[in-house]
Amino acid sequence: MCLPIACSSQPQTNSVANQPLIVGVPPWPGFAAQYVATDLNLFKAEGIEVKEVFFPTQSDPNTALLANKVDLALTGVPDLVPLAQRDTSIKLLMLFDYSDGSDGIIGRDISQPSDLKGKTVARENLLFEVLLLRRYLEKGGLTEKDIKIVDTSAANAAASFAAKKVDVAVTYDPWMAKAAKQGGGKILFTSKDSNIVPDGLIAKEKVIQTKRAEILAYLKAIDKAVTLVQQKDEKAIAIVAKRLNVTPEEAAQQVGGVKLFGIEDNKKIVFNPQHPRNVFDSLKFAAKTAKDMNLTPVVVDVNKIYDDSLVKLL
Repeated sequence: MCLPIACSSQPQTNSVANQPLIVGVPPWPGFAAQYVATDLNLFKAEGIEVKEVFFPTQSDPNTALLANKVDLALTGVPDLVPLAQRDTSIKLLMLFDYSDGSDGIIGRDISQPSDLKGKTVARENLLFEVLLLRRYLEKGGLTEKDIKIVDTSAANAAASFAAKKVDVAVTYDPWMAKAAKQGGGKILFTSKDSNIVPDGLIAKEKVIQTKRAEILAYLKAIDKAVTLVQQKDEKAIAIVAKRLNVTPEEAAQQVGGVKLFGIEDNKKIVFNPQHPRNVFDSLKFAAKTAKDMNLTPVVVDVNKIYDDSLVKLL
Protein backbone atom coordinates (compact mmCIF):
# COMPACT_ATOMS: atom_id res chain seq x y z
CA MET A 1 0.00 0.00 0.00
CA CYS A 2 1.14 3.52 -0.60
CA LEU A 3 -0.10 7.00 0.10
CA PRO A 4 0.34 9.47 -2.75
CA ILE A 5 1.03 12.96 -1.48
CA ALA A 6 1.32 15.66 -4.10
CA CYS A 7 2.42 19.26 -4.08
CA SER A 8 -0.06 21.81 -5.35
CA SER A 9 -0.83 21.21 -9.02
CA GLN A 10 -1.73 24.81 -9.80
CA PRO A 11 -0.04 25.87 -13.06
CA GLN A 12 3.09 28.01 -12.69
CA THR A 13 4.21 30.51 -15.30
CA ASN A 14 7.86 29.56 -14.76
CA SER A 15 7.20 25.81 -14.77
CA VAL A 16 9.64 23.57 -16.63
CA ALA A 17 7.43 20.52 -16.18
CA ASN A 18 4.52 19.43 -18.35
CA GLN A 19 4.00 16.32 -16.24
CA PRO A 20 4.62 15.89 -12.51
CA LEU A 21 7.86 14.33 -11.41
CA ILE A 22 6.89 11.17 -9.52
CA VAL A 23 9.17 10.26 -6.62
CA GLY A 24 9.05 7.04 -4.58
CA VAL A 25 9.84 7.72 -0.93
CA PRO A 26 10.15 5.40 2.11
CA PRO A 27 10.32 6.41 5.80
CA TRP A 28 13.88 7.35 6.83
CA PRO A 29 15.30 10.38 8.67
CA GLY A 30 17.92 10.82 5.95
CA PHE A 31 15.12 11.66 3.53
CA ALA A 32 14.01 14.58 5.69
CA ALA A 33 14.77 17.06 2.90
CA GLN A 34 12.23 15.34 0.63
CA TYR A 35 9.50 15.60 3.27
CA VAL A 36 10.31 19.25 3.99
CA ALA A 37 10.54 20.28 0.34
CA THR A 38 7.14 18.70 -0.30
CA ASP A 39 5.30 20.16 2.68
CA LEU A 40 6.83 23.65 2.36
CA ASN A 41 6.13 23.80 -1.39
CA LEU A 42 9.80 24.24 -2.26
CA PHE A 43 9.33 22.24 -5.45
CA LYS A 44 6.54 24.57 -6.51
CA ALA A 45 8.85 27.53 -5.85
CA GLU A 46 11.31 26.00 -8.34
CA GLY A 47 8.58 25.76 -10.97
CA ILE A 48 7.90 22.03 -10.89
CA GLU A 49 5.17 19.75 -9.67
CA VAL A 50 6.33 16.76 -7.66
CA LYS A 51 4.03 13.88 -6.82
CA GLU A 52 5.41 12.02 -3.84
CA VAL A 53 4.43 8.36 -3.48
CA PHE A 54 5.10 7.21 0.05
CA PHE A 55 6.00 3.53 0.52
CA PRO A 56 6.19 1.68 3.85
CA THR A 57 9.51 -0.08 3.23
CA GLN A 58 12.81 0.76 1.51
CA SER A 59 12.50 -2.02 -1.06
CA ASP A 60 9.18 -0.75 -2.43
CA PRO A 61 10.51 2.35 -4.27
CA ASN A 62 13.09 0.12 -5.96
CA THR A 63 10.37 -2.19 -7.25
CA ALA A 64 8.33 0.79 -8.41
CA LEU A 65 11.31 2.22 -10.28
CA LEU A 66 11.98 -1.05 -12.07
CA ALA A 67 8.32 -1.15 -13.11
CA ASN A 68 8.43 2.47 -14.36
CA LYS A 69 5.81 3.52 -11.82
CA VAL A 70 8.01 6.32 -10.45
CA ASP A 71 10.53 8.61 -12.13
CA LEU A 72 12.88 8.86 -9.16
CA ALA A 73 13.38 6.70 -6.10
CA LEU A 74 14.97 7.34 -2.73
CA THR A 75 16.72 4.24 -1.46
CA GLY A 76 19.62 2.68 0.38
CA VAL A 77 22.41 3.07 -2.17
CA PRO A 78 23.96 -0.41 -1.69
CA ASP A 79 20.74 -1.77 -3.19
CA LEU A 80 21.68 0.03 -6.39
CA VAL A 81 24.21 -2.78 -7.03
CA PRO A 82 21.67 -5.62 -7.56
CA LEU A 83 19.24 -3.15 -9.14
CA ALA A 84 21.81 -2.14 -11.75
CA GLN A 85 22.36 -5.80 -12.53
CA ARG A 86 18.68 -6.00 -13.46
CA ASP A 87 18.61 -2.68 -15.32
CA THR A 88 21.94 -1.17 -16.34
CA SER A 89 20.33 2.21 -17.01
CA ILE A 90 19.71 2.92 -13.30
CA LYS A 91 22.09 5.54 -11.89
CA LEU A 92 22.81 7.27 -8.59
CA LEU A 93 22.25 11.01 -9.05
CA MET A 94 22.79 12.44 -5.58
CA LEU A 95 23.51 11.22 -2.08
CA PHE A 96 21.04 12.40 0.55
CA ASP A 97 22.95 11.06 3.55
CA TYR A 98 25.25 8.58 5.18
CA SER A 99 23.64 6.77 8.04
CA ASP A 100 25.55 7.94 11.11
CA GLY A 101 23.98 5.78 13.77
CA SER A 102 20.38 5.51 12.56
CA ASP A 103 20.85 2.02 11.08
CA GLY A 104 21.72 -0.71 13.50
CA ILE A 105 21.32 -4.04 15.19
CA ILE A 106 19.31 -4.45 18.37
CA GLY A 107 19.51 -7.47 20.63
CA ARG A 108 18.52 -8.98 23.94
CA ASP A 109 20.96 -10.76 26.24
CA ILE A 110 23.81 -10.13 23.80
CA SER A 111 27.08 -8.81 25.23
CA GLN A 112 29.40 -9.48 22.28
CA PRO A 113 29.11 -10.40 18.58
CA SER A 114 29.91 -14.07 19.19
CA ASP A 115 26.77 -14.30 21.34
CA LEU A 116 24.70 -14.20 18.14
CA LYS A 117 25.54 -17.83 17.39
CA GLY A 118 22.33 -19.83 17.21
CA LYS A 119 20.14 -16.74 17.71
CA THR A 120 17.10 -15.83 15.63
CA VAL A 121 17.75 -12.62 13.72
CA ALA A 122 15.07 -10.66 11.86
CA ARG A 123 16.27 -8.62 8.92
CA GLU A 124 15.08 -7.56 5.49
CA ASN A 125 16.84 -9.09 2.51
CA LEU A 126 18.25 -5.74 1.42
CA LEU A 127 21.92 -5.39 0.67
CA PHE A 128 22.55 -2.52 3.08
CA GLU A 129 21.06 -4.54 5.96
CA VAL A 130 23.06 -7.59 4.93
CA LEU A 131 26.24 -5.48 4.90
CA LEU A 132 25.56 -4.14 8.38
CA LEU A 133 24.84 -7.59 9.82
CA ARG A 134 27.87 -9.09 8.10
CA ARG A 135 30.15 -6.45 9.62
CA TYR A 136 28.88 -7.27 13.11
CA LEU A 137 29.03 -11.03 12.65
CA GLU A 138 32.60 -10.80 11.42
CA LYS A 139 33.58 -9.18 14.71
CA GLY A 140 32.55 -12.42 16.44
CA GLY A 141 34.04 -14.76 13.86
CA LEU A 142 30.58 -15.70 12.59
CA THR A 143 28.68 -15.77 9.31
CA GLU A 144 24.97 -15.85 8.51
CA LYS A 145 25.22 -19.67 8.55
CA ASP A 146 25.68 -19.43 12.32
CA ILE A 147 22.31 -17.73 12.92
CA LYS A 148 18.65 -18.28 12.08
CA ILE A 149 17.40 -15.54 9.77
CA VAL A 150 13.81 -14.33 9.55
CA ASP A 151 13.41 -12.34 6.33
CA THR A 152 11.03 -9.47 7.01
CA SER A 153 10.81 -5.71 6.60
CA ALA A 154 12.74 -3.40 8.91
CA ALA A 155 9.48 -2.25 10.51
CA ASN A 156 8.33 -5.82 11.11
CA ALA A 157 11.78 -6.79 12.39
CA ALA A 158 11.57 -4.03 14.98
CA ALA A 159 8.01 -5.01 15.92
CA SER A 160 9.01 -8.67 16.26
CA PHE A 161 11.87 -7.71 18.56
CA ALA A 162 9.62 -5.47 20.65
CA ALA A 163 7.19 -8.39 20.98
CA LYS A 164 10.13 -10.68 21.97
CA LYS A 165 9.51 -13.00 19.03
CA VAL A 166 13.13 -12.77 17.87
CA ASP A 167 16.43 -12.36 19.72
CA VAL A 168 17.98 -9.82 17.37
CA ALA A 169 16.76 -7.42 14.69
CA VAL A 170 18.47 -5.40 11.98
CA THR A 171 16.46 -2.24 11.55
CA TYR A 172 16.67 1.53 11.42
CA ASP A 173 15.00 4.64 12.69
CA PRO A 174 12.23 5.63 13.17
CA TRP A 175 11.78 2.16 14.75
CA MET A 176 15.19 1.10 16.09
CA ALA A 177 15.59 2.90 19.41
CA LYS A 178 11.95 2.50 20.41
CA ALA A 179 11.92 -1.24 19.62
CA ALA A 180 15.14 -1.82 21.55
CA LYS A 181 13.57 -0.30 24.65
CA GLN A 182 10.20 -2.02 24.26
CA GLY A 183 11.85 -5.40 23.69
CA GLY A 184 14.00 -5.22 26.80
CA GLY A 185 17.20 -5.05 24.77
CA LYS A 186 19.74 -2.56 23.56
CA ILE A 187 21.40 -1.26 20.43
CA LEU A 188 24.38 -3.52 19.74
CA PHE A 189 25.93 -2.00 16.64
CA THR A 190 25.21 0.95 14.37
CA SER A 191 26.43 2.72 11.26
CA LYS A 192 28.02 5.47 13.37
CA ASP A 193 31.14 7.06 11.82
CA SER A 194 30.99 4.90 8.70
CA ASN A 195 29.98 5.02 5.07
CA ILE A 196 28.47 1.51 5.12
CA VAL A 197 24.94 2.78 4.49
CA PRO A 198 24.61 5.69 2.08
CA ASP A 199 21.14 6.72 0.93
CA GLY A 200 20.29 8.64 -2.18
CA LEU A 201 18.37 9.42 -5.33
CA ILE A 202 18.31 7.01 -8.26
CA ALA A 203 16.70 7.10 -11.69
CA LYS A 204 16.77 5.42 -15.07
CA GLU A 205 18.80 6.93 -17.89
CA LYS A 206 15.71 7.65 -19.99
CA VAL A 207 14.20 9.78 -17.22
CA ILE A 208 17.53 11.54 -16.63
CA GLN A 209 17.63 12.56 -20.28
CA THR A 210 13.95 13.41 -20.86
CA LYS A 211 13.33 15.17 -17.52
CA ARG A 212 16.73 16.74 -16.97
CA ALA A 213 15.42 20.26 -16.35
CA GLU A 214 12.83 19.01 -13.87
CA ILE A 215 15.42 16.96 -11.97
CA LEU A 216 17.75 19.96 -11.75
CA ALA A 217 14.90 22.01 -10.27
CA TYR A 218 14.12 19.12 -7.91
CA LEU A 219 17.73 19.05 -6.68
CA LYS A 220 17.70 22.82 -6.06
CA ALA A 221 14.63 22.46 -3.86
CA ILE A 222 16.16 19.53 -1.99
CA ASP A 223 19.32 21.57 -1.36
CA LYS A 224 17.26 24.34 0.26
CA ALA A 225 15.42 21.80 2.39
CA VAL A 226 18.70 20.22 3.54
CA THR A 227 19.78 23.61 4.87
CA LEU A 228 16.56 24.00 6.84
CA VAL A 229 16.91 20.55 8.40
CA GLN A 230 20.58 21.10 9.23
CA GLN A 231 19.64 24.36 10.93
CA LYS A 232 17.01 22.42 12.94
CA ASP A 233 14.29 24.77 11.75
CA GLU A 234 11.24 24.11 13.93
CA LYS A 235 8.82 23.81 11.02
CA ALA A 236 11.17 21.43 9.21
CA ILE A 237 11.64 19.19 12.25
CA ALA A 238 7.89 19.16 12.86
CA ILE A 239 7.34 17.96 9.27
CA VAL A 240 9.88 15.18 9.71
CA ALA A 241 8.27 14.16 12.99
CA LYS A 242 4.86 13.91 11.36
CA ARG A 243 6.19 11.82 8.47
CA LEU A 244 8.07 9.42 10.72
CA ASN A 245 5.26 9.28 13.27
CA VAL A 246 7.48 10.35 16.16
CA THR A 247 7.66 13.39 18.42
CA PRO A 248 9.63 16.48 17.31
CA GLU A 249 12.22 15.65 19.97
CA GLU A 250 12.61 12.14 18.60
CA ALA A 251 12.73 13.48 15.04
CA ALA A 252 15.56 15.86 15.94
CA GLN A 253 17.45 12.99 17.55
CA GLN A 254 16.93 10.71 14.55
CA VAL A 255 18.01 13.39 12.08
CA GLY A 256 21.13 13.70 14.22
CA GLY A 257 21.78 10.05 13.40
CA VAL A 258 22.42 10.79 9.74
CA LYS A 259 24.96 12.94 7.94
CA LEU A 260 22.93 14.99 5.47
CA PHE A 261 24.41 16.11 2.16
CA GLY A 262 23.50 19.11 0.04
CA ILE A 263 24.74 19.91 -3.45
CA GLU A 264 28.16 21.21 -2.39
CA ASP A 265 28.80 18.16 -0.19
CA ASN A 266 27.98 15.90 -3.11
CA LYS A 267 30.56 17.72 -5.19
CA LYS A 268 33.29 17.92 -2.55
CA ILE A 269 32.76 14.62 -0.72
CA VAL A 270 30.40 12.12 -2.32
CA PHE A 271 31.65 12.14 -5.91
CA ASN A 272 35.23 13.09 -5.05
CA PRO A 273 37.44 9.98 -5.29
CA GLN A 274 40.12 11.72 -3.20
CA HIS A 275 37.85 12.23 -0.19
CA PRO A 276 37.94 9.47 2.46
CA ARG A 277 34.12 9.48 2.76
CA ASN A 278 33.39 9.23 -0.96
CA VAL A 279 30.59 6.94 -2.10
CA PHE A 280 32.77 4.83 -4.39
CA ASP A 281 34.41 2.89 -1.57
CA SER A 282 31.00 2.07 -0.12
CA LEU A 283 29.71 0.92 -3.51
CA LYS A 284 32.78 -1.26 -4.10
CA PHE A 285 32.26 -3.00 -0.76
CA ALA A 286 28.58 -3.51 -1.63
CA ALA A 287 29.47 -4.85 -5.10
CA LYS A 288 31.93 -7.38 -3.69
CA THR A 289 29.49 -8.50 -1.00
CA ALA A 290 26.67 -8.85 -3.54
CA LYS A 291 28.84 -11.15 -5.65
CA ASP A 292 29.95 -13.17 -2.59
CA MET A 293 26.29 -13.71 -1.67
CA ASN A 294 25.28 -14.58 -5.23
CA LEU A 295 23.00 -11.55 -5.43
CA THR A 296 24.82 -10.69 -8.65
CA PRO A 297 26.62 -13.09 -11.01
CA VAL A 298 29.64 -10.79 -11.31
CA VAL A 299 31.15 -7.90 -9.36
CA VAL A 300 29.26 -4.88 -10.66
CA ASP A 301 31.43 -2.08 -12.05
CA VAL A 302 30.54 0.82 -9.74
CA ASN A 303 31.89 3.35 -12.22
CA LYS A 304 28.88 2.61 -14.42
CA ILE A 305 26.14 3.10 -11.85
CA TYR A 306 26.33 6.81 -11.07
CA ASP A 307 25.79 10.07 -12.93
CA ASP A 308 27.18 13.14 -11.17
CA SER A 309 26.64 15.46 -14.13
CA LEU A 310 23.50 17.02 -12.63
CA VAL A 311 25.00 18.02 -9.28
CA LYS A 312 28.02 19.39 -11.12
CA LEU A 313 25.74 21.79 -12.99
CA LEU A 314 24.44 23.35 -9.77
